[in-house]
Amino acid sequence: MSAVPTSSARASLVSRRIGWTALAVLALLLAMLLSLAIGSRQIAPSAVFDALLHGGGSDAAEVVRSMRLPRTVVGVMVGAALAMAGTVMQGITRNPIADPGILGISQGASVAVVLAIAYASVHTLTGYVWFAFAGAGVAAVLVYAIAARGRGGATPVKLALAGAAINALLVSVTMAVLTTKAAALDEFRFWQVGSLSGRDAEVAAQIWPFLLVGVVLVASVARGLDALALGEDVARGLGQNVATVRIVGGLGAAVLTGVGVAAAGPIAFVGLAVPHIARAVVGTDHRWVLPMAALIGPVMLLVSDTVGRIVFPPSEVPAGVMTSLIGVPFLVALVRRKAVAA
Repeated sequence: MSAVPTSSARASLVSRRIGWTALAVLALLLAMLLSLAIGSRQIAPSAVFDALLHGGGSDAAEVVRSMRLPRTVVGVMVGAALAMAGTVMQGITRNPIADPGILGISQGASVAVVLAIAYASVHTLTGYVWFAFAGAGVAAVLVYAIAARGRGGATPVKLALAGAAINALLVSVTMAVLTTKAAALDEFRFWQVGSLSGRDAEVAAQIWPFLLVGVVLVASVARGLDALALGEDVARGLGQNVATVRIVGGLGAAVLTGVGVAAAGPIAFVGLAVPHIARAVVGTDHRWVLPMAALIGPVMLLVSDTVGRIVFPPSEVPAGVMTSLIGVPFLVALVRRKAVAA
């Protein structure tokens, strides 16, 4: 009996994937609306639409356009970037618990921000962005260079070990700077926890070109990731250049991680949980998993950010804290249902 899916089975699978994608798009639109409407001041959805479509000079319109809209846009960009980065990291390392921090990329950005605060007198979010990008890039290159040395090149195990080693080193550097430059500690900890608070249109303008480059890079290796999941020998037999897939995919993941960390700090769990949720609903084909992750990631981040604004008013719980609180139950439920694909 042939294991090849019939045309009716393939049509059913495509229909299911399209249905889930449409549902994810609706969820994202709803999450964006909630992000624009809910906060220390509640704004009716009709007033949100009026502010977006017709402008106006009311206080509500000004809050929506100048404060909440940029924050929401940055949240969409960061959520998509981290989710796609996690998806690719899990694909190229064949490690189901990989996330954007596995190669030390997030910690590289953290070190750069600490150094910028302590020694370069950088004290603005827009200033952090460029240092965080530089730190993420240097960490990614360093990890790959170490893993690529020796026989076999940059294998998944060597990448994970090199990433763990570099991550530990960078944590030590961060702690050393913070203990000798106590004045930098308070400022850094607000960035380190991960948040969308205070992100404005200038931050979005700085990161969108990098987001576009990262998306193009990871999209270009979608088929290669599918082949790599079957094993390196099978991937080569299918005509894939394994080294190229890893280099291009890793570069794309590094750029996307840089986008997320630079704009909002090292927000945890999105890059770990979202790929599993995406695979659970659309299967393991990365041509579907990557777009689904790009939709679910912003939903998780925006909902986390919105809930964090209202749980302890008038204070806010940072989105980086809320993502774990909200995301853990989803991942636990998937594990219990054995729906997580390696």
